Amino acid sequence: MAIDPRVDIGHVHLKVSDIDRALGFYRDVLGFEETTRYGDQAVFISAGGYHHHIGLNTWESLGGSPPPPGTTGLYHVAIRYPTRAALADALRRVLEARIPLSGASDHGVSEAIYLHDPDENGIELYWDRPKDQWPREGGKVTMYTRPLDLEGLLAETT
Repeated sequence: MAIDPRVDIGHVHLKVSDIDRALGFYRDVLGFEETTRYGDQAVFISAGGYHHHIGLNTWESLGGSPPPPGTTGLYHVAIRYPTRAALADALRRVLEARIPLSGASDHGVSEAIYLHDPDENGIELYWDRPKDQWPREGGKVTMYTRPLDLEGLLAETT
């Protein structure tokens, strides 16, 4: 039995080692708004006034370190931007903050940049092309991974 097609991901909750350092990334660089704070242990952030898209907490991770390579856990959180220009603005903010990219790809259906937050959680920032532009073969979506033209993307900010 298939899942109801209206189901979506409501939010993600990340364990971080330092709330203020995490907010320096998610709020000050990416631009999310703080909606609720639970002292120095948790904060909820969102875009557009939603109650929260991302929760950040130190309940089990205060002062902790990222999990070592070769362990299970979160691969990345994907944050979808509504337009290519909005993604370009996010890229500009990331570069201005001197946050290194770990990748940048054109997937046919989307364009994405990859980086890590201060706790080494994988972050994908992307926008979806309109569905009628998605590559298809035999009626099925055919995603691929090609290098993303970052200069071309940044040109969207001017």
